Amino acid sequence: MQQIKKNFSAPDEIRPIQKGKVEVLNMAPDLPVMRVTFEPGWKWSECVKPVAKTESCQVPHLVYVVSGRIAIRMDDGQEIEYGPGDVGLIPPGHDAWVVGDEPYVNIDYQGGAVYAKPER
Repeated sequence: MQQIKKNFSAPDEIRPIQKGKVEVLNMAPDLPVMRVTFEPGWKWSECVKPVAKTESCQVPHLVYVVSGRIAIRMDDGQEIEYGPGDVGLIPPGHDAWVVGDEPYVNIDYQGGAVYAKPER
């Protein structure tokens, strides 16, 4: 394996979504890293569900929160809020929404292959 350097200023793929965007760096085959930016008022069930076509988000995430706050509610009702500096492992089966009036930004090391990707 060789050393690879990429930068989110030139992502390999951009997936626009309502009230946000998903930027993907393909670091190697089967190793995408994504940065998500969600604006205040973003909610998965309103902004991504139409693309995902599932009742809740079925993508697992391993995230590092850069800025802003987000609440995650699992299908079983468990709810956790994440903020700057937090690292979270979020299993499939959840809804999420931005908390407050600041954009939410995270780096996701697990969900980039399929998150908010339109069907082909």
